[in-house]
Amino acid sequence: MQHHPKGFFVRHFGLRGVALFEAGKGVLAIVAAIWVLTLRHKDMQEVAENLLSALHKVIHLNPDGHFFRTLQRYVGGLTPGWLRVIALGIFLYALIRFVEAGGLWLEKEWAEWLALIAGSFYVPFEIYQLARRATGWKWLILSVNLLIVLYLAWLLRDSYRRRARLKEMESTKTPAN
Repeated sequence: MQHHPKGFFVRHFGLRGVALFEAGKGVLAIVAAIWVLTLRHKDMQEVAENLLSALHKVIHLNPDGHFFRTLQRYVGGLTPGWLRVIALGIFLYALIRFVEAGGLWLEKEWAEWLALIAGSFYVPFEIYQLARRATGWKWLILSVNLLIVLYLAWLLRDSYRRRARLKEMESTKTPAN
């Protein structure tokens, strides 16, 4: 029977779970990009009104606020060319998510760093959204993101300590005579 190092299963299955989560975000991004491409021949003013109505219901975006009016103006004025550029940006985001997921699946340290940095980037925005108006969904998103970030930080710290111990053990070995 093969002996696995301490924490192997936590690392292996944890990283696989995070990889699947990242791949899921990539799939959602592809769906969003395809949706954006389908809007090329629609009345963008009507699309903007429907989108903002949905945002008002889901995240309680104030319809009288400056952000709401600005978003309505920009979405309503999008041309088919700009929609293609936006879709391309979303496809690039999906590509990054899939590369990150593949690296995490293969347990590559660079992917752990990428996931840690990317996940940490969202935390201040999530906290800001919670401070503005707390909802169960916002708490859930922040909690999942923090769990992933803390897990990856723990893994990277553990890897660093393991390498340091190995280096110390190698330096204390005396050459055989």
